[in-house]
Amino acid sequence: MAIAAIRTTTASAESLKLATWNMDWLTLRHDGDPELPDDVHPRKPEDFERLRSYAKHLNADIIGFQEVDGTTAAERVFDTAQYQFVLSTDPVIQKVGLAVRRGLHIQINEPLSALNVASPTAAHQLRGGLDVTIKDGSASLRLLVVHLKTGCWDQPLKQRQHSCPTLYEQFAILENWMLERQDDGEAYAVLGDFNRRLTLHDPLMEQIEADEPVTLTTSGMASPCWGGEYFIDHIILGNAARSWLVPDSLRVMTYRNDTNTQGLSDHCPVSVTLAPP
Repeated sequence: MAIAAIRTTTASAESLKLATWNMDWLTLRHDGDPELPDDVHPRKPEDFERLRSYAKHLNADIIGFQEVDGTTAAERVFDTAQYQFVLSTDPVIQKVGLAVRRGLHIQINEPLSALNVASPTAAHQLRGGLDVTIKDGSASLRLLVVHLKTGCWDQPLKQRQHSCPTLYEQFAILENWMLERQDDGEAYAVLGDFNRRLTLHDPLMEQIEADEPVTLTTSGMASPCWGGEYFIDHIILGNAARSWLVPDSLRVMTYRNDTNTQGLSDHCPVSVTLAPP
């Protein structure tokens, strides 16, 4: 069953809707572009219109997005009259970024480039983390938008084949970033596509929890996206942001009457509502 989206009309210190959305190879490149995999086909104009309609329905104040090939592609989905954009500068098509409601102040921090643990000579580079601080009056929220290595969904830490060692290395870097925020006392959120079915009992989450208390907002829940699945898109809150979480505000915006991912995305937007002081 679809979980209805909470709607907020303005960005204010009383309510802040924070979302993450993997947009599935959102690009303006043409079919047959040598930089695109053979099975990736660019959106048609009507696909962008559908995505734009869903973005309007989502109506979030801050959206951390993944797999977007530049600002121009993002502007085809999110209304430029309402949102300002920040994207990573990674030399990949699948960039991470933020759409932030106008009126909120954006401070761009040094990117967490260390998340790209691939060799400099590797054919496929990984994505770094986009590090931004959002300010609204007296409230300040540090955000890290991530898109981690795919393929290690729930394997144990002893798994040393395929994608798992890469993901474990990325999680160690992620945890160091979180520990720095813990020491600084900054309210923060890490959001994006973790490519991991995180639960509080996942060994990677247990490692994080052993060093600093965090809130995994998707904990204990299943996603209704495309008929039901485990979450791999997550929002993790730390420090004061944990107490800002509005109880039971986790939402997944499904694609309602659409029956397949063609032209949309194989991920649904995941959101929570925060109530900063």
